[in-house]
Amino acid sequence: MAHTQATFPRQAGWRGLIADWSSDQRAFKGVSWGKAMMWVFLLSDTFVFGCFLLSYMTARMSTVEPWPNPSEVFALTIGGTEIPLILIAIMTFVLITSSGTMAMAVNFAYRRDRRRTAILMLATALLGATFVGMQAFEWTKLIQEGVRPWGNPWGAPQFGATFFMITGFHGTHVTIGVIFLLIIARKVWRGDFDRGAKGFFTSRSGRYEIVEITGLYWHFVDLVWVFIFAFFYLW
Repeated sequence: MAHTQATFPRQAGWRGLIADWSSDQRAFKGVSWGKAMMWVFLLSDTFVFGCFLLSYMTARMSTVEPWPNPSEVFALTIGGTEIPLILIAIMTFVLITSSGTMAMAVNFAYRRDRRRTAILMLATALLGATFVGMQAFEWTKLIQEGVRPWGNPWGAPQFGATFFMITGFHGTHVTIGVIFLLIIARKVWRGDFDRGAKGFFTSRSGRYEIVEITGLYWHFVDLVWVFIFAFFYLW
């Protein structure tokens, strides 16, 4: 920061504010190319998910047919008792927990603790894979009950299309994240970042920043699920 301020002296008042916003002298001057591009990608993905959720709200509010009750559609019968949204609650808990393990992995990565970083990234990947597995079970259950993209046995046909589109798109993001976590965890475990081994993301020694970049993506996926959970399962 001292170097940045010496190179680009801050102007007072509104001129300084305008200079900062127009040239990004302080927000991105010290940010690596990889991290900046991840932020750009996440911003663009935010617009995509936002459009999907807005489309869902529009379809739900404009349809004249009754919308299925999520508490009934996503209920599971356990021990003879029907428990509403139990699977969705477990999925949400698993994904939020994975965000915590990912945050700890980033912390240990910058401490150069290779072993704990790899273990926590593998734990995050395991939790992500568990989430995808439960989502696959949810899809299978609804398909067996007659839910299709063009209709469902409980009312408005738009329900099936919006459900498969939104949860499928998010599940694809989680699956990609799990694969990426496994790749980076393997590189961390082998010590590629310490040795500066040649390859993707490991050409320079000590560059554990890719763990943080992976964490940015993973936290974004978790945050999106919170909105999907609120709009799709609680509304």
